[in-house]
Amino acid sequence: MTAAPDGAVKLGYIGLGNMGAPMAKRLVGWPGGVTVFDVRADAMTPLAELGVSLADGVADVAAADVISVTVLNDAQVRDVVAELAEHAKPGTVIAIHSTISPETAVELAETLREKGIHVVDAPVSGGAGAAANGELAVMVGADHEVYERIKPAFKQFASMVIHAGEPGAGTRMKLARNMLTFTGYAAACEAMKLAEAAGIDLGQLGRVVRHTDKLTGGPGAIMVREDTSTLGPDHWLHDTFTHARGLGEKDLSLALALGETTGVDLPLAAMALKNLAAGLGVPHTASNTKE
Repeated sequence: MTAAPDGAVKLGYIGLGNMGAPMAKRLVGWPGGVTVFDVRADAMTPLAELGVSLADGVADVAAADVISVTVLNDAQVRDVVAELAEHAKPGTVIAIHSTISPETAVELAETLREKGIHVVDAPVSGGAGAAANGELAVMVGADHEVYERIKPAFKQFASMVIHAGEPGAGTRMKLARNMLTFTGYAAACEAMKLAEAAGIDLGQLGRVVRHTDKLTGGPGAIMVREDTSTLGPDHWLHDTFTHARGLGEKDLSLALALGETTGVDLPLAAMALKNLAAGLGVPHTASNTKE
């Protein structure tokens, strides 16, 4: 690899697994150069063939200005950050892309701040395919000045880079986002049980759900409010969400009735029926129970 231009930001990447490898590949050609490391030598080979510099260990990556870390869990993150901290210069940014505990991100940021090293949490969402295409969403917990410094590098593998707040905020946002995903999976499993008991072809149902999710946006379609307080009658979403409440409660009630007929327990649907109105910000009151 040719020498980096004077003053160019040097990037480092540690952890070349299912997410890390495609993210690191998106950094190939970065003006300041990229140095990568993984404990598995074979994981580095494809990047070496693209002209990326390979490190012999974590410490060798510490010379970079912005270092991305994508490893398995909190313990591995702590080990990697501790080793980097022994060698990194003040001003270095260590970006943790792994999904870890928010407390871990806050603790590491506070501990290394006195050394002038910036630890930021920057978990990603979208999967390996999005990483390969540069379409990830990155949720960054960092001081604003640091966020602005690292954003250009992150834009190489992400089409959305969000400043979630201070260190730890990126992880908190990611946990809320993933909670929706896996709660949705559980609800999908419940829906499949109901459909199967009712004699519906699950493959065909899946095709319909995937098709209509593209059209309606799925759960994300209602996530457009500034807060979760009750909506007043003059709020721009009030009538739309009141309409959605009516449709949702009708359809959930019908699904629960079908569950009773087929002998399928639907606890998530029952909870949704109970909580939907208040969740949308249009709870039932004495004045609207006849709507």
